[in-house]
Amino acid sequence: MKRIIQPVLAVAVGLIAGLAVTWGAGENPWHVFRILVKGAFGSGYDVGMTLFYATPLIFTGLSVAVAFQAGLFNIGAEGQLTLGALAAAAVGAVWPGLGSPLAPVLAGAVALAAGTAWGAIPGWLRARRGSHEVINTIMLNFVAAGLASYVALYMIKNPDSQNPETRPIGAGYGLAHFGLFGGAPVSAALPLALLAALLVWILMGRTALGFEIRAVGQSEAAARAAGIDPGRIRIIAMALAGGLAGLVGIGEVLGNSGRFILGFSPEYGFMGIAVALLGRNQPAGVVAAALLFGALHKGTAELDLETEHVTREVSLVFQALIILCVSADGVWCWMGRGERWSVGASERGAGGAGGREMRWK
Repeated sequence: MKRIIQPVLAVAVGLIAGLAVTWGAGENPWHVFRILVKGAFGSGYDVGMTLFYATPLIFTGLSVAVAFQAGLFNIGAEGQLTLGALAAAAVGAVWPGLGSPLAPVLAGAVALAAGTAWGAIPGWLRARRGSHEVINTIMLNFVAAGLASYVALYMIKNPDSQNPETRPIGAGYGLAHFGLFGGAPVSAALPLALLAALLVWILMGRTALGFEIRAVGQSEAAARAAGIDPGRIRIIAMALAGGLAGLVGIGEVLGNSGRFILGFSPEYGFMGIAVALLGRNQPAGVVAAALLFGALHKGTAELDLETEHVTREVSLVFQALIILCVSADGVWCWMGRGERWSVGASERGAGGAGGREMRWK
């Protein structure tokens, strides 16, 4: 229960601190809070847009979380999702005549494969050459951006548009939008993201491979003693992380824009790091954190029109304060020690010197 209550309290403290910042900027915090809630959940369309923004964050949050479990820091989800989206768009542009359901399945599989391959590269470099995955993934983000620019601008460019984008995908590749959300682009990518979270939970908690990933992440020496090859596990973990990030392309290309657009991602890959940290690298926590960040992203969009002194960029302030509050384990431990001390002192005062001290188990 403590593992659930502490993050919830931390999120509440972070939101209160963010509202205090808006008060310092000259706005009424209660007015700002009402705008956030109404903007994120005020109508079916608003709920749909919140879910739409949360969907890629579930994928990238899971990507970062899987790598974390293996003791790796995946900074490359941005590059992995870029190539996943590009691969899906390329398939749809090159073979536009394919029909449903083969077309979206093929495009999704190619997006998964592209992200997996791009994630496996830094995993292999770490495992076999000792290169740190943080440096490798950061550099590969720039390489992925360069490759995407070349393909989109010189190989399958849309001749009917001045925007940096690929040709539209065939009609058979498109994913229908759910009618419950007033036209918001919520598609099958959302249940796919939830299914991915469930599969990651099963993998990490119910399979031998998941045990090996966690073992390598917690103690490489102990894993070696148990006969586990840390290098192989690191490659697998980074490949899985890349594949999860690559699935972002399904919602963006097949379920929304119908093509690859350069710069479509508002740094979903880097936001996935925050989502994984807030969710404590657990699939259920990642889903909850993604929904929170999606709500903040959608809710703060209304601030540009409804307030005088703050804009939608304040969402970054909320995110930062929430992450700081959740990650402040030292403060929460200190508060816990203070409560244990006060409980013990009151018990000793009531029971005398021979009284029994109450302790948390």
